[in-house]
Amino acid sequence: MNFDFKKLVPHLAVFIVFIIAALAYFHPVLSGKKLYQGDIVQYKGNARQLIDHRAETGEELYWTDAVFGGMPTYQLGARYEYDFIDSLDRALRFLPRPADYLFLYFACFYVLMLVMRVDWKIGLLGALAFGFSTYLIIIIGAGHNSKAHAIAYFPLVLSGLILVFQKRYLLGFVLTALAMSLELQANHPQMTYYLLLAVVILGIAYFIDAVKKNLIPHYFKSIGIMIAAVVLALGTNAGNLLATSEYSKESTRGENNLTVNAQGESLAKTSGLDYDYITDYSYGLSESMNLVLPRFAGGGSGEVYDENSQSREQLSRIDPSTLNEEEMSYLNQLVSLSQRKYWGDQSIVEAPAYLGVSVVFLALLSLFLIKGRLKWWTLTAIALSLLLSYGKNLSWLTEFFIDYVPFYNKFRAVTSIQVIIELCVPVLAAIGLWQFFNKKTALEKKRKALLYAGAGFGGLLLLIAFLGSYIFNLTGPYDEYLLDFPQLGSRYVKALQADRFAMIQTDAFKALLYVGLICGSLYLLLSDKIKETAVLIVCGVVILFDLVSFDLNYVNSEDYVSAREYAFAFDKTPADEVVLQDKEHFRVYDQLADPVNSGRAAYFHKAMGGYHGAKPRRFQDLMNFYFVEEQGITREQLEILAMFNTKYILGQNQNGTVAQQNPVELGNAWFVSDIKTVADQNEEILTLKELDADSLAIMTKDQKELIGLKSVGKDAAATINLKDYKTEELTYTSNNSKEGLAVFSEMYYPYGWKASIDGSEVPIARVNYALRGLKVPAGQHEIVFKFVPEVVKTGSTIMLISNILLLLIVLGGLFTVYKKNV
Repeated sequence: MNFDFKKLVPHLAVFIVFIIAALAYFHPVLSGKKLYQGDIVQYKGNARQLIDHRAETGEELYWTDAVFGGMPTYQLGARYEYDFIDSLDRALRFLPRPADYLFLYFACFYVLMLVMRVDWKIGLLGALAFGFSTYLIIIIGAGHNSKAHAIAYFPLVLSGLILVFQKRYLLGFVLTALAMSLELQANHPQMTYYLLLAVVILGIAYFIDAVKKNLIPHYFKSIGIMIAAVVLALGTNAGNLLATSEYSKESTRGENNLTVNAQGESLAKTSGLDYDYITDYSYGLSESMNLVLPRFAGGGSGEVYDENSQSREQLSRIDPSTLNEEEMSYLNQLVSLSQRKYWGDQSIVEAPAYLGVSVVFLALLSLFLIKGRLKWWTLTAIALSLLLSYGKNLSWLTEFFIDYVPFYNKFRAVTSIQVIIELCVPVLAAIGLWQFFNKKTALEKKRKALLYAGAGFGGLLLLIAFLGSYIFNLTGPYDEYLLDFPQLGSRYVKALQADRFAMIQTDAFKALLYVGLICGSLYLLLSDKIKETAVLIVCGVVILFDLVSFDLNYVNSEDYVSAREYAFAFDKTPADEVVLQDKEHFRVYDQLADPVNSGRAAYFHKAMGGYHGAKPRRFQDLMNFYFVEEQGITREQLEILAMFNTKYILGQNQNGTVAQQNPVELGNAWFVSDIKTVADQNEEILTLKELDADSLAIMTKDQKELIGLKSVGKDAAATINLKDYKTEELTYTSNNSKEGLAVFSEMYYPYGWKASIDGSEVPIARVNYALRGLKVPAGQHEIVFKFVPEVVKTGSTIMLISNILLLLIVLGGLFTVYKKNV
C-alpha cells in the first residue's frame, strides 16, 4: 500500500491554522477565563439538580422536580447508555469552549470544500469566511451552544451526501452516517430541520440533473444509500430522539390540550406553536440589506448613539424646566427607545446577521462563472430561507408553511432559518473564486464576470451611499410618537433619520473599499500582474479584517469572567439564605427574576419556574390562564402555587430581598373532601379558580373512570406524608379510615411514572389539570411513585445495536480500501 504523507501536509497545516484562529479569537480562555453566555448561565440553573446528581452518584437523572413543577431531563442534557457518538463528538471538540465550536465551523466547512474538489487554499479561505460570519459568532456569545453545534455539522452532512452523488458510495455512506449522527447529537431539532429543507432542495436539483443526463438509476440508488445512512444515524441517537419525541407531546411544542382562552372564549385547536409566537421575531423586508451592509437597520438593540450624533445634539437643546414631572417621564421613555441604534421590525436583535460584503461579492461573481445544479440549489435555498425569515412580514408564505409543511409549526424565531444563507453564500464565494482561478474557465468569461459583478455591485453601493436617504424608508418604530411630542417633533426625527443614514453611508463606503480591493486584485490577476497567491492574500486579509473587526463589537474580551465567577453563576440573596435553612421538600416562586422564565431560583432551590424553549405545556397553560398581567399575588395564584407545594415566594421590599411564606399550605400530598367532575380539559383548567385549599379537586370524567373512583371520603384525622424523598422515587405513608382521593403536588406526566400502594401497581390520574392523583383504599398504606422511563431503556438498546453496526461498516470500509491499495 502506497501512502504519500506529503499530500496530507497542506491539510494538517490548514487544521493548525484553524486551531490558532479559534484560540486567537477566544484567547481569554487560554488564561482560564470563561465566556459569559446568558443562555448557558440559565441552563446551569435549570440543570443543576441533574448536574449535581451526576457528580455525586455517577448515575443519570431522567426527571427533575427543580423546574416547572417537574419535567423530564431529556432536553436538559441527559445522557444515555451506549452513546458512543457523544464520545466522538467530544473528541472532535477538543479545544476549550467556545473555541471548540469555532474550530468545528472551520473544519467541517473545509471538508465540504475538499469534497467539492476545491483547492485547499481556497477551502481554507472559505472556511474562515463561514466561521467568522457574524451570526455564527453572535450565537456563541449569547450561549446558543446547541444551535452553534448543530450548524457546525451542516457542511459535514452535505459532504457525505455529495460523496454519494459522486458515486463514491461507501465513503459517502460512512461519512453521511457519521455526520448525521453528530448532527443529531448536537440536539437542536430546529437547526436540523432547516438543514433538511436545504437537503430537499439539493435532492431536487440533483434529480433534475439526473433526468437531463439520464442518470435516474444512479440517483435513486444514491437516495437509498442516503436513507440507509440517515436511518443508522437515527439509531445511534435513538435514546435522545425517542425521549424527546415522547416529551414533545407534553411540551409547548406538542398538540394543545385546550381550545379556550382564560376568558373562556373558543380558540382553534393547534398541533404546535401559535402563529404570533412563531413569528415573534420576523425579519423586516428592508433588513435584508443587513446581510451586506451590517448597519443598514442600525446594529443591535443594545447599541445607542454617541454624544456626537445629530439626534443627541437635538436633545441637548431641550429645556427640562419647561416640562412637568409626567411629561419628563414620558420624554425619558421616548428618548430611551428612540436612541437605540436598531430601528428594524424585530423587538430585540443581538446583532446584524452580517455575511461580509466581500464574501457576498465573491458569491455574486460565482453566479456569472458557474452553472447547473450547484448554482440553482444554492440560489433556491438562499431565496427560500430569506423569504421564510420575513415571517409575518410575508404572511401568505409563512401561513402556508405553518399549515401544510410538516413540523414547521414546532419552531419559533423564523429569522433563524437564515443559517442556510450563512452556509450557502460562503460556498458560492469559494466556488466562484475557484472557478476564477481555474485555467479551464475562458479568460473572456472571467473578464465579463468581473465586469458585470464589479460594476453591478459597485454601482449599487454607490447608489446607496449617495442617494440612499431618498430611496429607503428611514422611519423607526417610535417616530410617530416622537412627532407628537412638542419638545421632540420633526427636527428630532429628521436628526434620527440623518444618524441612521450616516451608518448606512459609512458601511457603503467601507464596502466599496473592500470590494474595490478584491476587484483590483482579480483584475491584476487577469492581466498577469500578480499571482493567485497574492489574490488569496488580499481576499483573506479583506474578508478577515471586515468580519473579525465587526464580530469583535459583539463578542470580545469584555464578555469574559473568571472561572470562579462563572462557577457561581447567580448571586445568593438573603432571601435565598432563609429558604435554604428549611430542609423540607417544597418549591419556590421567584419574583426576584422573571418567575417563569429564569433559571435563577432552580440554581438554589426547587423552583416553580425555569428557563427553557420547550416548557411542559400544562405548566405554561397555568401561567397563561392565571399569571398574566396580574399586579401582586392573587388568591387564585396562591392556590395554584400551593398545588405544587410552593412554600416560599421570593420578592423585594424597601429593606431588601424577602422570603414570604405562602399562606395557603397543602404540603406534598393531601386527601380531598370533594371532587368536581368536568367534561373536558377546557372546563378543568377554567374551574381551577374554584379551588379552596384541600377541600376540592377537579377531574375530568375519563380520569375519574381510569382509577375507578366513585366517591371520596376523608376523616378528620386523615393524613398523608412524604416519608422518603428521592427525585425519581417518592415514598408516602397514608392513613384514612375512608377510601379517598389523594392529590400529590407533583407534575402529572403520563409516561414513565409508576405508582404502587403496598407494592401493588395502581393507575395514576390527572387531577387539577396538572397534578397526580391516586385512589387510596381505607386504612394505613405505603404509596410509592417511581420514574422508570421505558423509552430510555428502548432507546439505549437501539443505540447499542446501531453503534455496533456503524462500527462494523466503518471497519469494513477501511478494510476494503486497504485491499484495493495493497
